[in-house]
Amino acid sequence: MAHPDQPPVEPPESVPPVSAEPLPDDPDEPRRYPSTIGGAFYLLVLGVVAAALVVVALGEWRSGIRLMGGALIFAAAMRLVLRSRDAGMLAVRHKVLDAAVLIVLGGLLIFLAGSIPDQPGAF
Repeated sequence: MAHPDQPPVEPPESVPPVSAEPLPDDPDEPRRYPSTIGGAFYLLVLGVVAAALVVVALGEWRSGIRLMGGALIFAAAMRLVLRSRDAGMLAVRHKVLDAAVLIVLGGLLIFLAGSIPDQPGAF
């Protein structure tokens, strides 16, 4: 509840819009949002993960999981190589943290696919 001695709040129309995006280094360079190169790599990684799930569903689960782990490691490499503004959907947090999480997850998937023993009677 507003106090009677406080001035009224200005309506939003009187506040000028300000972008949260940082200004580009070169003002003549057009804004690239979303980034096409990072988006292309993201879609490539997503496609490989989808293909890996199909491989898993067809019964070759070790190959599928290794393929998925490889896709995550590739995504980490792309995150490290691309600038933050070009990384697109690969950029979530800080560059090193994104890459570290992807490398750990991809490496663990590859490690687990190789370390789990075959089960007799399993399909």
